[in-house]
Amino acid sequence: MKKNLKFLLLIPALLTACAPTPQPVDDLASYVNPKIGATTSIDEAGIYHGLGKTFPGAATPFGMVQVSPNTITGGDNGSGYSDEHRTIEGFALTQMSGIGWNGDLGNFLVMPTVAEEGVALQTFAGREKENIAGWRATYDKASETAEAGYYSVLLSRYGVTAECTATTRCGFLRFTYPESSLSRIQIDLARRVGGTAEEECVEVLNDSTFCGYIVCTPDGGGWGDGEGKGRYTLYYYATLSKPMTQYGFWSADIPEDWSRHLGDVVSERYMQRVADAAVIREGNRCQGRHIGFFTEFPTSDDEQVTLKVGVSFVDADGARRNYLAEAADRDFDGARRDASNAWNEALAKVRIEGASDEQLTVFYTALYHTLIDPRIYADADGRYTGGDYAVHAADSTFTKRTIFSGWDVFRSQMPLQCIINPRMISDLINSLITMADESGNGYFERWELMNAYSGCMLGNPALPVIADAWSRGIRTFDAEKALQYGVRSSQTFGNDELGYTPGNLSISYTLEYAYADWSLGRFAELTGHKDVADEYYAKSAAWRNIFDAEKGWFRPRNADGSWAPWPDDARITEWYGCMEADSYQQGWFVPHDMEALTEALGGKEAVIADLDY
Repeated sequence: MKKNLKFLLLIPALLTACAPTPQPVDDLASYVNPKIGATTSIDEAGIYHGLGKTFPGAATPFGMVQVSPNTITGGDNGSGYSDEHRTIEGFALTQMSGIGWNGDLGNFLVMPTVAEEGVALQTFAGREKENIAGWRATYDKASETAEAGYYSVLLSRYGVTAECTATTRCGFLRFTYPESSLSRIQIDLARRVGGTAEEECVEVLNDSTFCGYIVCTPDGGGWGDGEGKGRYTLYYYATLSKPMTQYGFWSADIPEDWSRHLGDVVSERYMQRVADAAVIREGNRCQGRHIGFFTEFPTSDDEQVTLKVGVSFVDADGARRNYLAEAADRDFDGARRDASNAWNEALAKVRIEGASDEQLTVFYTALYHTLIDPRIYADADGRYTGGDYAVHAADSTFTKRTIFSGWDVFRSQMPLQCIINPRMISDLINSLITMADESGNGYFERWELMNAYSGCMLGNPALPVIADAWSRGIRTFDAEKALQYGVRSSQTFGNDELGYTPGNLSISYTLEYAYADWSLGRFAELTGHKDVADEYYAKSAAWRNIFDAEKGWFRPRNADGSWAPWPDDARITEWYGCMEADSYQQGWFVPHDMEALTEALGGKEAVIADLDY
């Protein structure tokens, strides 16, 4: 029998100061299972999209750092992890969550190893399916523990237990080793989920501290294998609890004229170059196109070694300052406890009564996944890298954020966040406005990643987010600029030329643009710009131009005004005029004009019958 669930939203005061009201905190984090969705297996899903594509590792709410196991570098595996894999290639400090396409991040890949008889130091992780040798380790699936803010696993190959936790801008890794005369920590500095870094550097400062940077550009693949224009530099500042008395580097000889997109990086010739990398045991600094770092030490049985890493996307000093602010005075257990407390506070904004344990797990895990992005992109001192890729000083009105997967999230995640996290929504809108400003583009990107105008997916999803926020009282952003850039977005990407958007995805494009135009009209009306409101309310009727009255449904239309052929089962034919959907799903998307749509479909009773069907 179904239980009657009651939901109580503990709503922060809408924005004047954006300060949420403190609430009593239960151990809601204990209901979160980060393994839910943590697979990309296309075979298991039975569809080319695969499954959830989330990561199981440790993060904090909207944190910059996600310390998570990685099982795969290539393919449509944006999180770097998939549950069906039986080996781990390392633990990275940055991950994307729940996305398709060839992903990005997965930087600073750390692997604890133990020397094996007859096996020299390996400079390559290896591949699971191709059985290419490397340091990649089998792991005990039953030992995997994934919690909000914590992850651990036993690496069977080496007998090492790896644990992960995080603060907002720092990652913590603790490794428990067996007795060995030669244990190691190896760090692949070139690693990137959707390709490889362009340039890396590491410098040992003393026997406990090292630092450096990792430059990632579209030439090295990344988001959409370079098509997504992912461009960023990750700076890191790290300390190790075990003195680094023996350490070294490896540097692969990658020819300048070699392409380094994803297909190239996972090719046999490229992987062999990395596996044959020169090992360097002199000096305290290494810089190159594909380098790594290792330190060697003896360990007693159950000896624990902790690595703490502060990161920044601003500069080297930012990484050091972030480390000092969040990691220097914290040990692993303290960081884990603080992460759990942060999740309890974040999750407590929604309470449920009358739920079973299973329902609590499903709900709070889903809520947890809405609190990963858009993540903080600014340093602890507020500085951030802007849309011009220059460093900008702290702005007291907002915290810079990144990863706005607009088309994927504007319908559900963002309206929820308007209610439970208005400060985050304010940060997001300010981040999008300043990005449009600083880049010189003057319009809102629909799928933003690290300041990149990736052009991914469709529509103008920033516009409904802005209108929704303003209507709910979130008004700590420049309304005039938001309106200016909203108009420019619609003019740049919209239904203007024909009154609809032609082509193979005509239905999705036209309907998405129409709703965004209505949202822009609503925002203009609320901010006192009646002329603009009237114009965009009129444009929002574009859905009528792709509604075929003869068929009684939406139909793709060509640029010359003719209809695309109508196949058998047209309404349930995937990709018929629609992005990743069929027209029976997409065609109901006229939320701003449901009365008129109901009339076009033959009236209320006809619509109810169709929905029941």
